[in-house]
Amino acid sequence: MTGRASQLRVVGIGGSLRPNSYSYLALEHVMALLTRGGCRTHIVDLRKMRLPFCDGDGPEPGAAHPGVSEMRTAVSRAHAIVLVTPEYHGSVSGVLKNALDLLASEHIKGKVAGLVSVLGGPASSNALNELSRIMRSCHAWVMPQYIAIGRAHTVFLDGQIRDSELQRRFEDFAGTWC
Repeated sequence: MTGRASQLRVVGIGGSLRPNSYSYLALEHVMALLTRGGCRTHIVDLRKMRLPFCDGDGPEPGAAHPGVSEMRTAVSRAHAIVLVTPEYHGSVSGVLKNALDLLASEHIKGKVAGLVSVLGGPASSNALNELSRIMRSCHAWVMPQYIAIGRAHTVFLDGQIRDSELQRRFEDFAGTWC
């Protein structure tokens, strides 16, 4: 563990509401690797927050909602963000997009963003490209290294990653920061 890593605060957000989702398994895995590397990590669990839909009403959409406030505070205090999304119809999940829409650019600006997508079929970079564009629009620094997990039902066995090549990619991904 380096002194630099012990100062790095990383917040993770998963874009699924499904219990036992592969997206959250991937998020928990990368966050555990970051923690082992010395980073201070925190997961914002959208499954528990019941965020309102962003309607764009006023300068602070959803600001009165406690979950929105909690998410904004966590993201604002972090140096980096890990976003994990299931890929639905070739794009980011609506749950994650809504959560990002409830954040303002000032919450995200200047943060390093690491991206992971989870798919039921073959790996694709569609959702990753979309997330990258969203994060760049909010002035985040998007890591060039990302992870696309195809055929997730064959990768996660008993909640663990059983694919050694994918495990190495996760370790490289986390090793970039810690």
